[in-house]
Amino acid sequence: MDEKLQKVLARAGIGSRREMERWIEQGRVKVNDQVASIGDRVSDSDKIKVDNKFITQHRSQVQQRVIAYHKPVGEVCTRDDPEGRTTIFENLPKLKSGRWISIGRLDLNTSGLLLLTTDGELANKLMHPSSEIEREYAVRILGEVSPEILKELTTNVPLDDGDAHFTDVKAAGGQGANHWYHVTLKEGRNREVRRLWEYFGFAVSRLMRIRYGNITLERRIRLSKSEDLTEKQMIELYQSVGLNYIVPAPKKDKSRFKPNQNSNRSVYKGKSNKRK
Repeated sequence: MDEKLQKVLARAGIGSRREMERWIEQGRVKVNDQVASIGDRVSDSDKIKVDNKFITQHRSQVQQRVIAYHKPVGEVCTRDDPEGRTTIFENLPKLKSGRWISIGRLDLNTSGLLLLTTDGELANKLMHPSSEIEREYAVRILGEVSPEILKELTTNVPLDDGDAHFTDVKAAGGQGANHWYHVTLKEGRNREVRRLWEYFGFAVSRLMRIRYGNITLERRIRLSKSEDLTEKQMIELYQSVGLNYIVPAPKKDKSRFKPNQNSNRSVYKGKSNKRK
């Protein structure tokens, strides 16, 4: 069965589908030593090169990995920042092959949960508006918010790039003039959470993403640190967008028992209990 070239490249962890389309247009991709074009389809037998390097296209051979990263304020989500600011990619685990693909972004002044994966197809599915994956944020607002405004925030609010709304708004405490709310939405437009509050004249003093889909930011993950998702989380995350997660084969058990070269018995190489 053949598939679109950009889909195969994304699944191999080279980058997102949109980015792969740009690379194809730039002539960086070859199929069977011929420069590829947008719209090309490939099968398992085709030889694919990106920047003259062969890539693995079989799903069973591609490492499916997702990590939860705790982004602090001040880090940017680009790979190379012209202003020299710290990027999230500087603090991520090193990969033997492929590269980390960010599932959405958080702006410079937003902290919290950021998911990154080696599977471009998964990233594309999770970010696509049709998937309607929930994002939950903790937001601190300066000033009192009336029940009427809280209700309006869950209806269509006219923004510059179209109507938007929160699917849920819950009070989460606060002291003095500062009040915390947990808000949920199903899309990831630029600065959408801040713009919804600003429409009603409220300044957002802190913003933190605490959940993406079924993944919640755990307290144990410190700032600028990451953690691999569990097998259960991976299965649920893939299923949420209609994909299958291939459970990796168990690693071989390196036993401490080794065969004795002078006999047929196994010898334990640990501490001896023989009395002296």
